[in-house]
Parts: sequence; C-alpha cells; structure tokens
Amino acid sequence: MITAALPLTALIAALAALAFILDRNVPWLSKLGASLLTLIFGAVVSNAGLVPATSPVYDAIAGPVTSLAIAWLLLSVNLGAIKKNGTNMESAFGLAVFGIALGAFLGAILFASGLGENGWRLAGIFTGTYTGGSVNFVALGRGLELPDDMWAGATAADALTTGIWMAATLLLPIWLVKLYPAVPEELTKLDETRGSAAANHPFFAPSALSALDLSVLVAAGLLLLTAADLTARLVPAVPSILWLTTYALILGHTRWFHRAEGALQLGTMVLHLFFVVIGIWSRVSEIASVGLVVFYFTLVVVGVQAVVVYGGGRLLRMDLGTLSVASQASVGGPASALAVAVAREWPGLVLPGIIMGLFGYAVGTYLGFGVAYLVRAVTIGL
Repeated sequence: MITAALPLTALIAALAALAFILDRNVPWLSKLGASLLTLIFGAVVSNAGLVPATSPVYDAIAGPVTSLAIAWLLLSVNLGAIKKNGTNMESAFGLAVFGIALGAFLGAILFASGLGENGWRLAGIFTGTYTGGSVNFVALGRGLELPDDMWAGATAADALTTGIWMAATLLLPIWLVKLYPAVPEELTKLDETRGSAAANHPFFAPSALSALDLSVLVAAGLLLLTAADLTARLVPAVPSILWLTTYALILGHTRWFHRAEGALQLGTMVLHLFFVVIGIWSRVSEIASVGLVVFYFTLVVVGVQAVVVYGGGRLLRMDLGTLSVASQASVGGPASALAVAVAREWPGLVLPGIIMGLFGYAVGTYLGFGVAYLVRAVTIGL
C-alpha cells in the first residue's frame, strides 16, 4: 500500500494525467471523458487496497488546493456570456437546478428518520454538489460542519451517483431519440475557425500562456483565499467559501481579469486531482458504514432532477442534446458537461455547457445553504 505523502501525490497526479491522455487519444474512452476516468481510477486503486482510506494528502487536495481551483474556475466565469450562448441551455439548466433543489427537499423529508440531525446538512450539500459539482460538496461540507463519520460515506455515495448519471446522460440521447426534437444541425458542427475536434475541446485546445499570466493567476488565487479567510474571521456567521465565491466573481469581472487567460486550464487541472481523491473516497465499505440510506438519498435527488429535466424539456419541446448537457452541467459540473457534449459529438454545446457548469459553481454554494436551512426549519420535530 502506498502511504508516504510524495509517492501518493505522484500517483494522484499520474492518474489525472493518464485520464487526460486516454481521453485525448483513445476514442472509445473519450466517450467517458477525463472526469469520469479519474473517478474510476481513484475508485479502483482505493477498493483494490493500493492506497489508504485517509491521508493528509487527500485533506490538502480537498482543502486549500481545491479552494484554489474554485478561485481559478470562478475567475473564468463570464456571467454575461450565459445569455449570449443560448436561452435553451439556460432554461434546461434552470429545470435541472429546480429539480435538484426539489429532490433534495423531498429526500430529506423522506429519509428524515434515517438521517437524523444530518438530514438538513446532506440536503444542502447534495443541492450544492448537484448544482455545480464536487467542488461545492467540499464547500458546503465545511460550511455546514458535516461530521467526519458521515463525510466519507456521503462522498462515496455522491461519487457513485455522479458516475451513474454520467453514464445515463451518455445513453439517454440514444434511447429517447424518437421522443424529442432532433438536435439542431448547428450544434453538431465543429467551429471551422478552430479546425479540428481537438481544437474545439477546451482541455486540449492550445492556449498562449506566459510566466506572467501564471504568476498573476497564482497570486490572485492565493490572495482571494486570504481575503475570504480574513473576512470569515470578521464575520463568522458567513462561511469563508461564500466570501471566496463572491470575491472571485467580482474580481473575474474587472477589466484586469475579464479574460483570465489560463484560469480555466489551471482550475480544471487541479479539479481533476480532486476527482481522483473523490474516487479514492468512493469505497463500497464507506457507503455501507453510514447505511445505504445516504446512497438512496442521492438517487432521489438526481432522479427527481431527471424527471423534471426530461419531462419538462419534452413539454417545452427542447432537444435531447441541450437537456443532457445541461443536466450533466448541473449534476457533474462543467468538466462532465464537456465530456457529454464531446462524446455525443455536439461541439456547439461545449461552450454553453461549460458556461452553465461554471455558473453552477457560482450559485451552488448559495443555493445549498438556502436549501439546508429551509429543510432544517421544516423538519424540526420530524
């Protein structure tokens, strides 16, 4: 078993790099995408007993390292571009987020007796993680003070359900194709100005990045973390992650950072290290240790979201491509939305999917806290 910090860190980095390499060079694996591959790799080495269940390395990656990823990804969010890149995607994402919040509320009521005091916490955490991605899980887990004995099992359940839904959004467009309008032709064409599938893929598209750009991004990220921490000490009622989200969005819309070259790449790379850790935490034994009720809770949240997205989308006559990418942007975040768009050969949905996924990062934490405290108020006495 690999337990020493340096080789364990090297293994995590190597697994993330391998996921990108396979995504880039092996066509059938690219249909899974780097995000799902990192989760799978992490789960395999963990359940095979090659790495420990807990480690300070995981804590560092899930803590300050992932906070840096949050800061960089939020710097790359352009809220003004959301409207520019398609009302249909906005509507589909809105359906997904509504479905997630509704599913979390119903799940918390349904499983109130089995979850006890942690029910409202998990409702907020699952609302956040399935609105933007696993980054929000960490943010809300810290802010809502999820107990350590519940953390690993909830993380494992979240990771497993995220993987299941990734597979579902890859397959549903094939199974349900006759029930929905065709994906518009303009969404199935490559951006000819960029020349190739690789150039249309944000993970692999070349980006001019100087040492100055990198140094500014690193400094900005660390300063944002420092500012958020200091503010949280002055206003302890508001978790530091909310301050980080707010400050990063503000800075990202200033004239100095409105393009933030390299922020998406840096944030994505670091986020995939975290995906490996999420996979490592996805131990079947951990889910069993907290009871299957937590896993069932995640299935209810994502299941209600599926009914709302695909049911509402059919009533609104929206195409399967937009619905599937928007749903995955919500449940898995921008990276997995990208994976679905690329795997199903909808290049026109790559950028809108990423934008909505990043928007999910921005609003997921706020929404998660709102749902958590609403559920706590409603379930008192249940």
